[in-house]
Amino acid sequence: MPINVLMPALSPTMEKGNLAKWLKKEGDTVKSGDVIAEIETDKATMEVEAVDEGVLAKILVPEGTADVPVNQPIALIAGEGEDPKSVSAPSAGTPAPKAEAAPAAQPASAPAPAARQADAVPGDRSAHMADARANVAPAGPAPAARPNGAGEGAQRIFASPLARRIAREAGVDLASIQGSGPHGRIVEKDVRAAISGGARPAAAPAAMQAPAAQPAAPQLAPSMGAEQVKAMFEPGTYEEVPLDGMRKTIAKRLVESKQTVPHFYLSLDCELDALMALREQINAAAPKDKDGKPAYKLSVNDFVIKALAVALQRVPAANAVWAEDRILRMKHSDVGVAVAIEGGLFTPVIRRAEQKTLTAISAEMKDLAGRARNRRLKPEEYTGGSTAVSNLGMFGIKNFQAVINPPHGTILAVGAGESRMVVKDGAPAVVQAMTVTLSCDHRVVDGALGAELLAAFKQLIESPMGMLV
Repeated sequence: MPINVLMPALSPTMEKGNLAKWLKKEGDTVKSGDVIAEIETDKATMEVEAVDEGVLAKILVPEGTADVPVNQPIALIAGEGEDPKSVSAPSAGTPAPKAEAAPAAQPASAPAPAARQADAVPGDRSAHMADARANVAPAGPAPAARPNGAGEGAQRIFASPLARRIAREAGVDLASIQGSGPHGRIVEKDVRAAISGGARPAAAPAAMQAPAAQPAAPQLAPSMGAEQVKAMFEPGTYEEVPLDGMRKTIAKRLVESKQTVPHFYLSLDCELDALMALREQINAAAPKDKDGKPAYKLSVNDFVIKALAVALQRVPAANAVWAEDRILRMKHSDVGVAVAIEGGLFTPVIRRAEQKTLTAISAEMKDLAGRARNRRLKPEEYTGGSTAVSNLGMFGIKNFQAVINPPHGTILAVGAGESRMVVKDGAPAVVQAMTVTLSCDHRVVDGALGAELLAAFKQLIESPMGMLV
């Protein structure tokens, strides 16, 4: 029977993707691990790998197709002993070839547990390969969403096709299994371990269960449609710029954030004289390569990332995220850093930043920022974290208020460093200073807690030797 290649879910929030390019053509032989296509998400361009051997018999979705839903068949692979010419696309009105449904995206408000996030090391290709492979499956009717008493709002389970099949044959409920794969995905060994340990049987069909009460969805304010907006302006006085996937996602998430997250803001000034002196000393001591270039060059932003990470360890109650019916307090400081790119922005995450040296943070940030601008980050490199840094100081912005990226509990907006007149010991003095503003989710961080976090950050910025111990 033909093997169905599905549009993969390449990130927990992905719903659709653009099929940018086919790297194999019909009639080509493919082996497990061969890259067969490139998919564009709202954030990056990623590769789809084959997980079975065979012949690419039929391409169902041509390259250049936009907004292909996750789990939709995009190609068919003829299996061993099967004539590729006999494989054809399903006609309208007939069922599509059988396929194990790829795991649905997790809600954005439910991040992976901290222990699993720590496994998603930036640059680790294995997690991405596993995600892509889990979306190519032997033919078979696509199963409905897992029945769990939640009706149509049920959350789907992350599981590989093989794990689903074994669980179905053994009558094991996947909801009773803890996954050990990337992002908590259930894989074959998890199911077999559950079977040997006596996992609970699968639940009854959803139709026989009473639907659970659904929380009311937040009512977002209506906005004017495109034609209504265009009617306000004289024809020919504007240019229409279509939205790409990234801009659509940014617009949606920021509107949701401002309408559903109760923001409040705390600002203070930090003196930079000691930090600038230490930075100059560290950079001057950097070893040189054979061309005379320094091995590293720390920026003020590197110190900001480190200071925020250490401050979160000193005020652990603020190192938290909102998870609807609970707060998750993180053990490590995973700090996102906003990186502007053409048409939008990324927020790659520096994992366990409190444990890393300033030079390690600097090197990692340069790598992540470079790949972000080329849209080559993996989903695990820009998801997660409990807070973020948005620095507009290089543009001369003195102060601003940043929008929280859910489920983060906070975000720190950093303004420009500049010379300012202050009063010290009753006498006027000139110092280097910058203004920072902490945006807080009031459900997670109250006013006094936010002030405590910001005070710890200020102490580290003004006495930066504390970051080196």
